[in-house]
Amino acid sequence: MKILLIEDYKPLRESLQQGLRENGYAVDATGDGEEGLWYATTGAYDVVILDLRLPGLDGLQILKTLRAQKNRVHVLIVTARDSVSDRVAGLDLGADDYLVKPFEFSELLARVRALVRRKYDRKEPLIRVGDVEIDTSARTVRISGKTLDLTSREYAIMEILALKTGSVVSRETIQEGIYDFAAELSSNVIDVYIGRLRKKLETGGGNKILRTKRGFGYVLGEEDRCDP
Repeated sequence: MKILLIEDYKPLRESLQQGLRENGYAVDATGDGEEGLWYATTGAYDVVILDLRLPGLDGLQILKTLRAQKNRVHVLIVTARDSVSDRVAGLDLGADDYLVKPFEFSELLARVRALVRRKYDRKEPLIRVGDVEIDTSARTVRISGKTLDLTSREYAIMEILALKTGSVVSRETIQEGIYDFAAELSSNVIDVYIGRLRKKLETGGGNKILRTKRGFGYVLGEEDRCDP
């Protein structure tokens, strides 16, 4: 999953960026409002974490511009402005959620996970594909009650595929979802991760639910349910 973090206080920005990455998210981060708007309008993000007090453009201006451009990315406002009028202004301009500083990182993670589920029209954190259970809250994958030992990137790929169960997901979509904007990658890096993930699933009894659609991408799901 891909996150854009726009926060001008450098220590907080770096702390949140590190924490999000440790939890398997790809994160682009900036402390400048104009650069943040550029990222938001040129990249594909699952969630934008947006501070309000920013140099260049403030957060409300960024939010207003995104919604005027029909950009439907989910936005979580994170700010020290705690008045009711500030919260109302942000929500009325199209923010999806609001978190007042200071906050616990675990709460921010929970709100990010909820917004990701909302993007894919899912209410429950648990996704079942055959005998496989993907828990998007605990960030675990289980087969018949046994938890698979996945790296953070392997889990991130699994979640991307699970949220689109039965549909083909391109290599480019997966790459954008697990790597930062400036990452330099070899041409087969996604294939390598898919190979490792498939082996772990099949070793655990996953019944070959992860397959390659040559020329298109990858699909997670029982064969008779997969869309071309």
